[in-house]
Amino acid sequence: MRIAIIGQQAFGQSVLEAFLERGDEIAGVFCAPEKPGARPDPLRLAAEKADLKLFQLPSLKGEAAENALRALDVDLAVMAYVLQFAPQSFVNIPRHGTIQYHPSLLPKYRGPSSINWPIIKGETQTGLTIFRPTDGLDEGPVILQKSVDIGPEDTLGSVYFDWLFPLGVEAMLEAADLVIAGRHSQTVQDESQASYEGWCKDPEAKINWHGHVDAIHNLIRGCDPAPGAWTTIGGAKVRLFDVRKHPVRRFGDVVGKPGEIVAVGEQSFSVSVQGGVLEIFKARTQTGQKLSGAELAAAYALTAGMKLDVEAEAKEKAAETAS
Repeated sequence: MRIAIIGQQAFGQSVLEAFLERGDEIAGVFCAPEKPGARPDPLRLAAEKADLKLFQLPSLKGEAAENALRALDVDLAVMAYVLQFAPQSFVNIPRHGTIQYHPSLLPKYRGPSSINWPIIKGETQTGLTIFRPTDGLDEGPVILQKSVDIGPEDTLGSVYFDWLFPLGVEAMLEAADLVIAGRHSQTVQDESQASYEGWCKDPEAKINWHGHVDAIHNLIRGCDPAPGAWTTIGGAKVRLFDVRKHPVRRFGDVVGKPGEIVAVGEQSFSVSVQGGVLEIFKARTQTGQKLSGAELAAAYALTAGMKLDVEAEAKEKAAETAS
């Protein structure tokens, strides 16, 4: 088949390489322009290496994008991790239209951080969807889906790189074959089951040590490796990773107050929260230094009885008093 690839980053690169490897004709590649100082886009580098026609347009809206795609005369356009808005006047140009990848089981978790949120919210299953893009956000009819279990210790990184990434590349090939052969089905999304979540960034990744052990455990896992769930120590922002949950079964078994360090071990440090203790094995400082939990404790002179995020707690109390 003759196709156009639209995407960016490592996933876009892998989708491009998968189509090339099996002998499909890549008429052209569209990827967003890199921001000043950003790392080179792997998709752009792969397209240049393969000597493919490359388009780095600031927008997929308007005549420039439409004329570029129309001139390629493709059977199908494949959208692999696309953050630019692609209007219907663009996606409908190929003879068999366009297919798009989304890393959730649509209509659940529409939006840009769709891998983070199922983990943060304690889901035990997620997946991926190949669908027809429309002018609505992740709202088009579904062509195929694949489900993935979320284990109790899975993180954003393990769910994506172990499952949603490789399965997504395979699913794009499978969906393209079905569409070109006319053997695909299109299922309208059930709006009564739809949910939308925005970006998971620093405001969403802040740890509230007064939360339940399950909620904080899920937040740290769902933000690992990015953006990194964080707290403050001595006014400095520290991101925490690789967490183990130790729930308590009886109220009397709880040791320490919320956010209080209850132990420092050879590899980790442990924090008391509602319903149990969280053991932290890895961290990253505000300057980007990666440390084990024990190394972080040593660097900040953390000992049992000290509390994390005391500055934020003091500010909250001051605000309550002022109001």
